[in-house]
Amino acid sequence: MCIAIPGRVTEINGDRASVDFNGNMVTVNTGLVEPKVGQYVLVHAGCAIEVMEKDKAQEIIDLFADIDELEGIR
Repeated sequence: MCIAIPGRVTEINGDRASVDFNGNMVTVNTGLVEPKVGQYVLVHAGCAIEVMEKDKAQEIIDLFADIDELEGIR
């Protein structure tokens, strides 16, 4: 199963962007969307597929953190 994960755009270079995923910097393709530095994008398989509002992105990030925490309990 593949999932899409939100991250914050830190730099844009043509149709590529550096995206911060909780401290992990990844270069992603932005050919499908037009993000600006500071915005959040939803990334799937190395491609930004949606520009997101910060609060929506943070909600998803928090959910993944909760899952990680629960996984650590087991």
